[in-house]
Amino acid sequence: MILTDSLRKAYRFFPQKSAIVCGNRRWTYGEFFHRLSAFSFYLLTARGIKKGDRVAILHPNCHYYLESYYAIAMIGAIAVPLNYRLSAAELTFILNDAGARILIADPRFAGIVAQIRDNISTLEKIIWTGKTTDGLPGLGSDESYEKIASRPDEASIDIDLEENDIAQIYYTSGTTGRPKGVILTHKNVATHALGTIAELQLTDRDVWLHGAPMFHLADAWASWAITWVGGTHVMIGDFDPPAVLSAIEQQRVTLTNLIPTMLNMLINYPHVKDYNFGSLRVLLSGGAPIAPEVVRRIVETFGCDYIQTYGMTETCPYLTFSILKQHLRTLPPEEQLRFKSKTGREFIAVELKVVTDEGHEIKKDEKEVGEIIVRGDIVTPGYWKLPEETAKALKDGWLYTGDMAVIDNEGYLTIVDRKKDMIVTGGENVYSTEVENTLYQHPAVFECAVVGIPDEKWGEAVHAVVVLKPGMNATEQELIHFCKERIARYKSPKSIEFMAELPKTGSGKIEKKKLRGKYWPDALKKI
Repeated sequence: MILTDSLRKAYRFFPQKSAIVCGNRRWTYGEFFHRLSAFSFYLLTARGIKKGDRVAILHPNCHYYLESYYAIAMIGAIAVPLNYRLSAAELTFILNDAGARILIADPRFAGIVAQIRDNISTLEKIIWTGKTTDGLPGLGSDESYEKIASRPDEASIDIDLEENDIAQIYYTSGTTGRPKGVILTHKNVATHALGTIAELQLTDRDVWLHGAPMFHLADAWASWAITWVGGTHVMIGDFDPPAVLSAIEQQRVTLTNLIPTMLNMLINYPHVKDYNFGSLRVLLSGGAPIAPEVVRRIVETFGCDYIQTYGMTETCPYLTFSILKQHLRTLPPEEQLRFKSKTGREFIAVELKVVTDEGHEIKKDEKEVGEIIVRGDIVTPGYWKLPEETAKALKDGWLYTGDMAVIDNEGYLTIVDRKKDMIVTGGENVYSTEVENTLYQHPAVFECAVVGIPDEKWGEAVHAVVVLKPGMNATEQELIHFCKERIARYKSPKSIEFMAELPKTGSGKIEKKKLRGKYWPDALKKI
């Protein structure tokens, strides 16, 4: 299965149907196909982008993003979506590691692009979206996406693609302090798309709201699945409650996936009851923990079904859905809500187990804790240029997720801890080691440990515990500012406490479990 087959099918079946709504502009599937065909032809002929070359995207949600995803795939190149919240240093590392030849960018990022472009050894050209590149200082030699995409089709493109060819590389924060590029093949992403079509019963009647960032797989998977069935894509550039609520009402949105912080902002928006949500059939949530009470308010506010999800970049992303089995739908509302708030049962496109350190499946008693492992056609073949990291994660065909969970007798999981100390804040993954490595660069820091603590707005907040060197001083705000200058703001600590010494295990390792205990006492009891 090749990803671009999904668009060709939609183009054949629905050429005059509305494909994309972005602001006050609309495109049919016919127009969508011709625009990205012109752009892919330019990449192939004018820029010499070949099968396997990397093309990066630095952009907020927009029709340009969807077109770029497909245009890059059409010629067998590899898309490298970039988190625009990253620092200049982080973006520089990723672009160099990927060996990106082309960067497709929104003019709003002209400042950071100007900082990094000369430090990317492989970067040949920047293609700016929007109607013109005028007014971008010193960037006159770059290209205009709009001028390229507006050209008539010059020739058909026929690239020999195979399902195991790499389609995308998504960079995630690494436990070693450096980002890791997750490889996803055409087969990975296409299989996942078909699985979501089956699970969510997607059809050409569906209207999907791209509200979560398209550089993140919490939303990006829908680029392929919604297109495959001929549904409509509605774009929201920057998340803003009234804009999202208006789009749901005006564009008759039927479903979307948002991270809990976004949903929490929506249900707490003062004028939320002024909108009509009659078109919504289901809301999905994933990417961070969510409280059952929040789920209750979501269902009450929007009057539609709710599905909790769990996944990883390494799996395209979904691994579970809290879709109720038919017999569970006969339970009282409170019991149904309890199941809907769980992590969920395994996704149709993957095989999932929860195992002990010895490899035995845990009891389905919601007490015994094990690690989630998975295998199947949606699982990454590995990490870009990191064979050792690949070998650590993939063992005997199984991906070890590092996430710890319990499971009930119906097969529904509940995640209770993160084995690798990953912090999920506002839907973004933050690894404690990366933050600690940054803090250790400060001359006054002797020891530090970073943990996630509960936060009403973000789900989890990054919290650092620091021991200063004797005779040296540093304030909380000073250390937070120090981190923000070196890593993305969302990765930087929201709070810092100072201690005379950190708790240690018998072997001398810092015992993070004790540090987390005062903030997550219930979670500690389960482990």
